Amino acid sequence: MSQPFDLQEAEETLAKVFAPWIVELGLKPVAFDAKGGSFVLPRNDRLVHIGGVICGQATASAADTAAVVTLAALNGRMRMCTTVDLTTHFIRPLKPGDVDIRVDVLSNGKRMAYTRVEMRASGDERVAVTAASAFAYLED
Repeated sequence: MSQPFDLQEAEETLAKVFAPWIVELGLKPVAFDAKGGSFVLPRNDRLVHIGGVICGQATASAADTAAVVTLAALNGRMRMCTTVDLTTHFIRPLKPGDVDIRVDVLSNGKRMAYTRVEMRASGDERVAVTAASAFAYLED
């Protein structure tokens, strides 16, 4: 395994690699370890739909983005990849507020990587959203 990114490198990757509307989510890396990474999706009332909860598109996008940044951190560099599969389960609504995100890397091979993401309302132990992802690396 390569030397993981530090948080500043992860923030720079978020700012440079992703589309502007993804950057506007405000996703913040918190920590990386040998198994994955932790992030916060900060409160953003622009992500709340008419039902008064954070919309699923925002959480799915945050899960996908956090997984890619976590892979980059564990690889020690951004390896261009594309999402092959993103299966998201919305278990309970997320009211407006900070969302804690944990990405676990299940497999990180030469051509493919697999992750599992769990999201919780900050301060709540209950999982609200899960996502399982598969990524194909487009470079070695």
